[in-house]
Amino acid sequence: MNLLDKAISIVAPATALKREVARQKLTIISNSGYSHHGASRTKKSLIGWMFGGGSAKEDIEDNIQILRERSRDLYMGTPIATGAIKTLRTNVVGAGLRLKPQIDYEFLGMTEEEVLKLEMNIEREFSLWADSVNCDLARLNDFYEIQQLVFLSSLMCGDSFVLLPYTRRVASPYDLRIQLIEADRVCNPYNKIGSDIISAGVECNENGEIVAYHIANFHPLSRSRINNEWTRVEAFGKKTGRRNVIHIMESERIGQRRGVPILAPVIESLKQLGRYTDAELMAAVVSGMFTVFIETENPNDAPLGELISDEQRVDDADQNSLEMGNGAIVALAPGEKANMANPTRPNSAFDVFITSICRQIGTALELPHDLLLKQFNASYSASRAALLEAWKMFKMRRTWLANDFCQPVYEEWLSEAVAKGRIYAPGFFDSEIVRKAYCNAEWSGPSQGQLDPVKEATAAAIRVENGFSTRTRETVELTGGDFYKNNKQRVKEEKMRQEIPGISDMKGGTVNENN
Repeated sequence: MNLLDKAISIVAPATALKREVARQKLTIISNSGYSHHGASRTKKSLIGWMFGGGSAKEDIEDNIQILRERSRDLYMGTPIATGAIKTLRTNVVGAGLRLKPQIDYEFLGMTEEEVLKLEMNIEREFSLWADSVNCDLARLNDFYEIQQLVFLSSLMCGDSFVLLPYTRRVASPYDLRIQLIEADRVCNPYNKIGSDIISAGVECNENGEIVAYHIANFHPLSRSRINNEWTRVEAFGKKTGRRNVIHIMESERIGQRRGVPILAPVIESLKQLGRYTDAELMAAVVSGMFTVFIETENPNDAPLGELISDEQRVDDADQNSLEMGNGAIVALAPGEKANMANPTRPNSAFDVFITSICRQIGTALELPHDLLLKQFNASYSASRAALLEAWKMFKMRRTWLANDFCQPVYEEWLSEAVAKGRIYAPGFFDSEIVRKAYCNAEWSGPSQGQLDPVKEATAAAIRVENGFSTRTRETVELTGGDFYKNNKQRVKEEKMRQEIPGISDMKGGTVNENN
């Protein structure tokens, strides 16, 4: 309302109202495009839509604590939520993403024999560090178990943080350690209100570049949070440019500083589904119980017996409740009657309804409902299509974890190995491009699995034969193995087979009937 309309509203409110109504009508007439559809303010279907908007800070960071706590609560107490996150963990990480060095030997001027020898030495040295709990600052997990924990924590909490300190230990040739920081510990010092500089524990400069993280010494929700202190850790070292903090998160908004739990879009659906499941389960339990209620006219008469033992009673202190049990006999006070409602359980529509809701939840999580519920009742083609669609998401998240966690840790380890002389890599510290050539690597995880091994092995052979793929890649995708190691092992096995009388060829042949 402009100044003229305000003045008119004081002197002649009715006239001002007519002017405002006329203005609104003109606005409706002149509007076009989305104003008649998704942006309409007049359609009855959209009038009741309560909406609001804000930056990534208002929409995400101001709500992140509640989202984290609710997400973790669902993980701890709702089967569908637990199953969804663990299914992602098992298929993306599995037993751990394994290192396969891919050194750019042509750029480095190395021969194939030299690079093969160097890559084998790197794998051997990396296994020495990664297979031991010494790689963990807390000495609880090896590198592959840390991958699982980092991935789970990132899904539940939205993000996770990794520090890479150096600590000497007896019988450990490497000093690099991995220190995991849960998302809650990165927060504003002393719970101060966030600003453009520091928000949710992440500090940026005037250009929007992340320069530091503020990490609490104790978890903000722990009992040890009294006299809690915060440490400011720079994201990168000023002198060396070394990465001090690895922030593992999946961004969905420009300007976003903290990650969103994967369950955030389906928190309400999962909670309501959990309540419905609990109610149906309790109704089925009550329906399965047989309890006899004895009505007495004299309050001094002793009941025939109480079949709920003292050890099994849970609500003796509540005088307003009646406890049911399997074949129990409960005495009622004079004038009291127990009317039992028939719950008609189990509910025949329960499974259909649960499946329908899980389809929507699976869509939001990019998990086919049959994989989410572990129900594979469809045809071969439908099941394969569902698994292929899920596999796209698994590979995307695997690449994300490898790029954001595994590769930075590997590069830091390789730098220490070269500096200590355990890996010979000439020119490693001379140039960034040379260093990158040495650090190139692939990370392989669990294979996709096979619904029909014969068909898929045949298809793999055709791809290799026509040059669409390589034996190395197909070995990884079909079995998760290593083609070169398999080939060496096959040579050993076939030599042993040749020593056995009656075996005629490498494909197996037949055993001599005279033996």
